[in-house]
Amino acid sequence: MATKYDRIAADLRKKIKSGGFKPGEQMPAETVLRDEYGVSLVTMRRALDQLAAEGLIEKRHGHGTFVRVPRQRVRRTTERYQWEKDRVLCSEEERRRTGATEHDTGLEMADLRFTAQYRTVEADEEAAKVFGVPVGSKLLERIYRTRSATENAPFGIGRSLLRHDIVAANPKLLDSSNEPWPGGTQHQLSTVGVELDRIVDEVTARPPSAEEAEELGIDAGVAVLVLRKISIDTAGRVVEVADVVMAGDRTELAYTTRLRPWTDAERMALGMSGESNE
Repeated sequence: MATKYDRIAADLRKKIKSGGFKPGEQMPAETVLRDEYGVSLVTMRRALDQLAAEGLIEKRHGHGTFVRVPRQRVRRTTERYQWEKDRVLCSEEERRRTGATEHDTGLEMADLRFTAQYRTVEADEEAAKVFGVPVGSKLLERIYRTRSATENAPFGIGRSLLRHDIVAANPKLLDSSNEPWPGGTQHQLSTVGVELDRIVDEVTARPPSAEEAEELGIDAGVAVLVLRKISIDTAGRVVEVADVVMAGDRTELAYTTRLRPWTDAERMALGMSGESNE
């Protein structure tokens, strides 16, 4: 059953999305809204907290509550991985035209600002277990940030680990000045003879740390999505483990699972037509 603050939040949400409150506009004071809806200040604040957690409004200390200007949306699908693999076979000119972030946002390369930092690290117990290597093995750590040129906050906070013994075969892969690399990680790996067989995504949600909330430009009530991407090559080796922390108020993860069709015999056993629809 909806509570009073749920109903108030729903009404305010509708007004925001319909343009009753415009992006960047200051909303009425909490006390004014309290009187308008005829509820206690506590109830009013809980309703506003809901909207803040959804990224629709922001509370500026000493200034009031404002409707958030919509952030650039990011829609990440599993199809992106095959798209990246197909691009490995393209010419460098073709690969330079667009990248995975442009694929997820619909933006052009000129609309983006990108930074990358590289360093060599030693595998701790967790990383060693995922990669299947001894603790202390050398890994290449890459820290990525990409943002819209019109925004200050990045789309996500990215950290990628690669097996150093594999990528060191091409010294260019150890140099961050070669970023952004045309064709991304899959093309980088192809230069050392690595073809990816599959990628495993593991997604969790949690509250952001104070540092994450500040960097992503979100209120503490907005959850973050943590995507761990594990890339496995055709030899069965884990070659990359990447963790991306993304703001829940502007990120959409869309997964399509292809299902094996029943055989004619299986369909007949179920009393269905023996002819599939394919």
